[in-house]
Amino acid sequence: MTSGDPTKLLLRFLAPLLIGNIFQQLYNFADSVIVGRLLGPDALAAVGAAGSVTFLFFSFCLGVSTGGGIVASQFFGAKNDAAVKSTIFNAAVLMCGMSVLMGTAGFLAARPILSFLRTPDNIIASSTVYLRTSCAGVLAVGIYNYISSMLRALGDSRTPLYFLIGSSILNICLDLFFVGRLGMGVFGAAFATVISQAVSGILCVVYARLRNPYFALKRGDLRLRLPIIGSIMRLGSTLAFQYSTIAISTMALQGVVNTFGSATVAAFTATSRIEQVVQQPFGSLGMSMSTYAGQNYGASRHDRIRLGLRRGMILAGIYSAILIPLMFLFGGNVAGFFTSDPEVIRLAGTGLRITCWFYIFLGTIYVVRGALNGVGDALFPFVNGLVEVAARILIPGPLTRIPAVGRRGIWISAGLVWLVSAAACVMRYAAWRRRNM
Repeated sequence: MTSGDPTKLLLRFLAPLLIGNIFQQLYNFADSVIVGRLLGPDALAAVGAAGSVTFLFFSFCLGVSTGGGIVASQFFGAKNDAAVKSTIFNAAVLMCGMSVLMGTAGFLAARPILSFLRTPDNIIASSTVYLRTSCAGVLAVGIYNYISSMLRALGDSRTPLYFLIGSSILNICLDLFFVGRLGMGVFGAAFATVISQAVSGILCVVYARLRNPYFALKRGDLRLRLPIIGSIMRLGSTLAFQYSTIAISTMALQGVVNTFGSATVAAFTATSRIEQVVQQPFGSLGMSMSTYAGQNYGASRHDRIRLGLRRGMILAGIYSAILIPLMFLFGGNVAGFFTSDPEVIRLAGTGLRITCWFYIFLGTIYVVRGALNGVGDALFPFVNGLVEVAARILIPGPLTRIPAVGRRGIWISAGLVWLVSAAACVMRYAAWRRRNM
């Protein structure tokens, strides 16, 4: 990615990432559709109430994996093959240790956290089961995210896609079997996701080991290298802080949502699942920007980073403009996939028509965040995380208490949080550019 037209490079790298991310979201989407249709709106609300907490414990593993990928991409751009291999091994050790630690913590703390978030009494038992099952499979999720980050750092965004498509199909089949045929409830949905993620991650590791020369590690590569561990932890810990603060802020919003009852929780779950899918082009663009910026930073091509960022913002703006009419026309219809409850469908449709106006700010977050993560700006995740936490804590509660706004303030506040976070991202990039360029 250190030569050639940035737009073409980003789109070429983005395409398989986008397909893969959409299929990855089918895990959550399929869980919610199958649970909502087969078990009812309360079960759908239970899955949604556990979602933000699940991401909190996943975020630490995701931070280490992403940090390792950034370090590897910079060594790859600098053509330091030995350091790339050492990064692959050291990141794997850190990721496995973090996964075991976070999975255990999440399993033990599931019920107290859900109680603290004022999860409605009629769904807290099911939410606890779903959360504990998901946390028991953190290592499976960590393996896939680790191997995907490393392969993307080396310019390979296709290999994880092939296995992910297969595991997504497997997840849907297992959901239908565990939930529909065996009647295992929300436990079956979570268990199906864990199995599918494990299959995807293990197959990716085996394939990479056999086909990618950087994964053909020899005895000399299997050593703990303190400088590399330090680099991974420096980036990984700040990224983990960013992801975890986002998760905490989402939990704060979930706490507000929970006060409006299970129907509102179910509607919020439906809109969240829909937006997780439609946001995937933003997420894929952000991942592409991270690899693009990392390789060009390693090759000391700072001028190309600025050019790539401009092209990325244009692509994000085009996609945002496409999404607005689609959400207005079809948002409510898509919400009907999750449940037949008319109140839930009406609330979800209203929510999507509100948040779609803020998508351009969400796209800005992904593009600028990807560039800053790629160049290794260690302070940015800390700043961005604090801004998002403050916004999610300070905005939703007061807004929803305004009589004329009510529970619509849940979705208005989500959009306002994106706006505030996007502004912080742009200001941080401006500061980094002044200092480094």
